[in-house]
Amino acid sequence: MKKIIKKPTSVSRSLVDEIRLLINKTRQQVAATVNSSLVALYWHIGKRMHREILKEKRADYGERIVSTLSRQLTVEFGEGFAEKGLRHMIHFAEVFPDEQIVSTLWRQLTWSHFREIIYLKDELRR
Repeated sequence: MKKIIKKPTSVSRSLVDEIRLLINKTRQQVAATVNSSLVALYWHIGKRMHREILKEKRADYGERIVSTLSRQLTVEFGEGFAEKGLRHMIHFAEVFPDEQIVSTLWRQLTWSHFREIIYLKDELRR
């Protein structure tokens, strides 16, 4: 008995295009959600560190906290938590102390945008 090999059926171009659009749209939504979550995380880290440093009201204590914490976090979570990154997070929480305001923005802006905005001296431009 001869084995019959079926040729794959062709899929309409419109179906493929439509599915591609769905995949790309979902990828963009996932990326936006991840970005928003990371910016929220960075704000919360900055807020918590700012509170810890202010509690002691000593600059040298704050320097040691940032340095020690960055070494520990970098080992476990990578270079995004290096000392410079943590300082950005602290400054972020200082410039935007109100979570309600910043939560509206972190849905629309990336961490790169925030890093540029937080160092603007003119509050109106920020």
